[in-house]
Amino acid sequence: MNNPPPGIGDLNSRYNEEKPAISGNGRWLAMVSNRRGMSEILLYDLQVRRFEGLSGFYGGDAIADSPSLSLTGRYLVYLVTLDGRPAIALYDRITKRSDLLIQGYRRWIQHPHISPDGRYVVFQSARKGQWDIEVLDRGPNIELDIPDGTPIPNP
Repeated sequence: MNNPPPGIGDLNSRYNEEKPAISGNGRWLAMVSNRRGMSEILLYDLQVRRFEGLSGFYGGDAIADSPSLSLTGRYLVYLVTLDGRPAIALYDRITKRSDLLIQGYRRWIQHPHISPDGRYVVFQSARKGQWDIEVLDRGPNIELDIPDGTPIPNP
């Protein structure tokens, strides 16, 4: 959703909404909604009570599902289906862009979750013919999602 359309409404609506995720600090709520006649991820700011636009978010023919938020909601990780293949994408609210973290799996992946600091993403994969848990380390050089002034321990 590039910009929330005027009149998208309040949090409670007559539309079908599911798979809620809340940021660690309790400010942001992500959910899958059909408010615009299609299934899409919406981001709601509980503090100011309005929807946030997600410019740079995968859209169009891509199907986005299963959102998960980091501590302050800077990072939003979600499943996306591109050309019938599942992938995991990460949206950064600061840079306003989405990047694919995992793509090209020959089997299914589901239920991605991001750690509060944004470094780790866990998900289920059926790569070996059964459901297993996988952990993706985004690396020590990413910008962590931490409150201002919080000291960063050495890894």
